[in-house]
Amino acid sequence: MFYRKSIEERIADRMAQRKPLEEGKTFEHGPAKFVFISLIVAVVLMHVVGVAIVMKFT
Repeated sequence: MFYRKSIEERIADRMAQRKPLEEGKTFEHGPAKFVFISLIVAVVLMHVVGVAIVMKFT
């Protein structure tokens, strides 16, 4: 009925329109950066609390 590009062609078109990544830039997606940093902070806090609990009871 209507011509629609395949998903691979649409992805290729979008990637061709994007500007190149900057040197040293790890995350190009803001929410991914937020989730990554949040997980790192949560793990560090859990370790600090765990060590504090172990030190209190020993």
